[in-house]
Amino acid sequence: MSSLSVMLTGAAREAAERHVPTLVQEKFASRLFAKDHTMWGAAAENEAGKRLGWVDAAEVSRPLVAQINELRDSFAAEGVDRFVLAGMGGSSLAPEVITRTAGVELFVLDSTDPVMVQAALSKDIARTAAVISSKSGSTVETDSARRAFEKAFADAGIDAARRMVVVTDPGSPFDESCRAAGYRAVFTADPTVGGRFSAMTAFGLVPSGLAGVDLDALLDEVDEAAEALREDDPDNLGLLLGAAMGGTSPLRDKLLIQDLGSGIVGFADWAEQLIAESTGKDGTGILPVVVAQDVPELKAPVASDLLPAFLVPVDADTVPDGDAVAVAGSLGGQMLLWEVATAVAGKLLGINPFDQPDVESAKSATRAVLADKPEQTAADLVDGSVEIRGDAGLLGVAQNLTEALEALLQRLPADGYLAVQAYFDRLTWAELEEARPLLAKATRRPTTFGWGPRFLHSTGQFHKGGPGVGVFLQITAESDTDLEIPGIPFTFGELISAQADGDAQVLSEHGRPVLRLRLKDRETGVSQVLDVLHALAQS
Repeated sequence: MSSLSVMLTGAAREAAERHVPTLVQEKFASRLFAKDHTMWGAAAENEAGKRLGWVDAAEVSRPLVAQINELRDSFAAEGVDRFVLAGMGGSSLAPEVITRTAGVELFVLDSTDPVMVQAALSKDIARTAAVISSKSGSTVETDSARRAFEKAFADAGIDAARRMVVVTDPGSPFDESCRAAGYRAVFTADPTVGGRFSAMTAFGLVPSGLAGVDLDALLDEVDEAAEALREDDPDNLGLLLGAAMGGTSPLRDKLLIQDLGSGIVGFADWAEQLIAESTGKDGTGILPVVVAQDVPELKAPVASDLLPAFLVPVDADTVPDGDAVAVAGSLGGQMLLWEVATAVAGKLLGINPFDQPDVESAKSATRAVLADKPEQTAADLVDGSVEIRGDAGLLGVAQNLTEALEALLQRLPADGYLAVQAYFDRLTWAELEEARPLLAKATRRPTTFGWGPRFLHSTGQFHKGGPGVGVFLQITAESDTDLEIPGIPFTFGELISAQADGDAQVLSEHGRPVLRLRLKDRETGVSQVLDVLHALAQS
């Protein structure tokens, strides 16, 4: 019997009562676990036909556990016990939540900010191994990190190949080149699993196991949940949660996710990527809004397009008030539960949950910026340590940072959301996340916060492919630190700047309002921005 539980109230419960009987009649759950690729419509059949390996990934991945543990012991015998994971999207978010929940150390490098890259490279290099995770190997962030680690190991007099572990798809160019280079280990994952569904494949398990996670216990949790989630039963929790996510009427397309003591560290960030990238397309989708303790969105009156989802302890028995969802369970069980629910929501929304048609647009724009290396345009305004740039017509008569922010907020539709995107070191400048609740208080609308460039591999899809009701605040920063990328004609600083430029360009092309702030000095700039936001929240 699974330890999972899902409690639904109000509109969430009504959605389940309306849709679950039909899902049971259609045998959605059993067909899903049988990998029936026809359930999301003819247009989705080709992609779905090669993206359903996640339903039995835990079973398929069992043989990996012994190999991972053996490699960990081999590293330990050599005094190597610090692991850095270079990966993006599903390749980084799943291992991060797995290791943080288990309380073991794993440095997750999912940024091109030179300060964060330097931190990954410079600390305890003598006892460090790098795990490079990429399905194709061509992901620019991951490839750049690989090159930087090879140089760092060589500069320290260490045989780089002996410290490099790779996770990729079998037969990829990356697979072949890394084996030819003599890397310590190359693990291949099931190619029929998309990145955001890959937690229980080599992408999630290799870095987590090397860091010290008990993988057998984790996979046992998934197996336990699978027994219940594959049943065509009105009480199937995957059907219930998926119906609540994608079946409310009118659609509550902002899913606020708050952890109320689940014991799973960072789960909402993983779920955000899964849901946003899977559903945000064809002008529809579910926008996850990850929040901490200060949540202005939950103060009355709660927006009619918002559905709160609470992650609660396994022994919780309090039913949430109003229109809400409460979910409890083990980490492995919840990962499979939310994957099933996302597949259900995709069906109810009438979209293909397994593609990501708009993710490539930001990558292409970044490549174009790096190739052309255009001169930085002059700022429209400068206020203290902040350079301000806006789309044509956005700034109007604004003369300072406060007025520029007010101009952006005036563009926020009644059913819209605000996305804050910060392109710099998320470890050193975590305080910038205070911007989210401050702006939510100022707007009384759902507000998200994403660290760039990692959000490009998650909510980035929703921003371009979902409903066109978002407005965007992009924050970048200059740095005294920069790093060359070996064999590449640009630096990490130039790369992250190009990623921000490219994404802003694509958002503008989609008609999304974008206000861009560049901090000339990180410390004073962050303080200035937060001071202005505090004032706006109080006004």
